[in-house]
Amino acid sequence: MMKGWLVVNSFVESEKFNVLFDMLEKAAKAQGAELERRGNAELWTWLFKCGYELGTKRPDFVIFWDKDIKLAQELERQGLRVFNSARAIAECDDKSLTYLRLQHAGILQPETLVSPKKFHADGKLDESFLKASGELLGYPCIIKECMGSFGQQVRLAENEEQLRSFILDCGDRPYIIQRYIAASKGRDIRVQVVGDKVVAGMLRENPDDFRANITNGGTMRDCTAEITHDQRTLAIRATRALGLDFAGVDILFGEHGESILCEVNSNAHFKNLFDCSGIDTAGFILQHILKSVS
Repeated sequence: MMKGWLVVNSFVESEKFNVLFDMLEKAAKAQGAELERRGNAELWTWLFKCGYELGTKRPDFVIFWDKDIKLAQELERQGLRVFNSARAIAECDDKSLTYLRLQHAGILQPETLVSPKKFHADGKLDESFLKASGELLGYPCIIKECMGSFGQQVRLAENEEQLRSFILDCGDRPYIIQRYIAASKGRDIRVQVVGDKVVAGMLRENPDDFRANITNGGTMRDCTAEITHDQRTLAIRATRALGLDFAGVDILFGEHGESILCEVNSNAHFKNLFDCSGIDTAGFILQHILKSVS
């Protein structure tokens, strides 16, 4: 019997996460594998006690549902196959790294400026960068902190003063500024990719917010059968470019019907997708992993 670890964060206790973890464990059992949930704090102390050598106690695979990149790297150094990889998770966790990786891969994205590195900003702002942002991207524009989930830390700046305020509010935290895709206001499509295949999709809409996220009050419906060739191709290309085994890819609708990549989520919460489509993403993920390590 194949045995794996499901690595989770020891400091996050959420029913939403627990439901997702239960789905992964159930999917493993259904395919004749055993999946043991392990917290990142527990694993760090366990590794220390073992002298950072797992010996014969190693699992056959690791599903890493956390963002403790150093831990993922250490498990990889032990020769374990980690899904998704430490590098892929790190690049998805930082929106500027995601943008740059996909920009060099030729993936269509909103025009984007990456914030300059700041040290102890203390209310300081580079006026030339602020002016250039407005001139190059226009208003309104989108400002996103590089680390954030569920549409949080994403704001719409209507003018220079709002952008100034949002940048100052970021302090030393990195961010990106993007051209606003007005044609996709409050609307996008989440495409779930597993092992180079699109397995499901949902259309998200929110008439009261420029963000389509369900967490911000959006609605969802199954659109798996409606995913276009362009959307399917874009989602798979982005997943490959980031070295991901599975991902939730968010796609915007361009003014002329073109598909524009918004974000890529290495550990996408697929419970909403299951609720609206009935498609078990967890089953596809376990099937892909077990095939990859067998």
